[in-house]
Amino acid sequence: MGYELAVKALVASIVLGVAVAGVEPSKKMTWRRQVPAMYVFGDSTLDVGNNNYLPGEEVPRADKPYYGVDLPGSGKPTGRFSNGYNVADFVARNLGFEKSPRAYLELKARSHLIPSAITSGVSYASAGAGILDSTNAGGNIPLSQQVRLFQSTMAEMDATVGPQAVSRLLSKSLFLFGVGSNDFFAFATELAKRNRSATQGDVAAFYGSLISNYSAAITELYKLGARKFGIINVGPVGCVPRVRVLNATGGCADGMNQLVAGFDAALESLLAGLAANKLPGLAYSLANSFGFAARTDPLAAGFVSADSACCGGGRLGAEADCLPGATLCADRDRFLFWDRVHPSQRAAMLSAQAYYDGQAQFTKPISFKQLAQKSS
Repeated sequence: MGYELAVKALVASIVLGVAVAGVEPSKKMTWRRQVPAMYVFGDSTLDVGNNNYLPGEEVPRADKPYYGVDLPGSGKPTGRFSNGYNVADFVARNLGFEKSPRAYLELKARSHLIPSAITSGVSYASAGAGILDSTNAGGNIPLSQQVRLFQSTMAEMDATVGPQAVSRLLSKSLFLFGVGSNDFFAFATELAKRNRSATQGDVAAFYGSLISNYSAAITELYKLGARKFGIINVGPVGCVPRVRVLNATGGCADGMNQLVAGFDAALESLLAGLAANKLPGLAYSLANSFGFAARTDPLAAGFVSADSACCGGGRLGAEADCLPGATLCADRDRFLFWDRVHPSQRAAMLSAQAYYDGQAQFTKPISFKQLAQKSS
């Protein structure tokens, strides 16, 4: 009984916005949280270690050097597909947390799921995951399963502190989404196997499945009590080194980017429709990852390379994975890409900052900062 009362008191203090202590590598400081907790859903751009706990040789993992080489406080791989922090970490830091909430499977393994879920949140993001269950099936936690894991977490939260406290907590918390790139990689790979281009019917069916699954995930979380959604759209995946290296000129795959742009437009329409007509009280900020990449001058932003991987091998650093023995660039902050798919720590920081309080063109209808401050 004493434990439960203590946890309930802690929940109340967090929901009411009491400052909590956070630790930087070099000093202690106080973080004023703008939301009481953060729950993360998505792929390798947001994963902070779930895949380290998944079985199977085909599971993508960032558990070896040089991943994490610049991670504050450790310099070791933690499951983040970055040389340091990823986008989820920087979104969390902008909102007053030290970093992203910890990975669901790590918390389960350490028997710390519910304390974390109640006091800071949980990350369900999984590298390789897609909006569709079929994307890289068997090697990740797909979006639909991530939502189910949250549902089971919520049931344990209810049992610990009571449904009313949990309802208040969830209504004020941020639900962060970043998923979809892997679906486009898989779609393009399947077309290549069949040696044909996508027809209008192929594209329409693909978009329909993606939007249906995305809508189902948001709607289910809304039914469970979520009200604030920070959603990062799909960026120009045709410009990552992994795709560029397939082009003799090293240029972007424009057709792939056009396909992504069409989906991003459909996602924008979906969210506007859900908020206006179907899910009363839903608030969202749609971060324009595609637009941010397209409208940001890499040289002006301090990058000397915007087409090559810092860690990898071969042409554009994209013909080999980032593993021990890979070629490593000297100045990681000057490379837009860390490996052949993922942004560097600095690139992740810049994009997260743009979503938080950057130019209005990078978020609709409000910024992440405005979303966090919105009353619920």
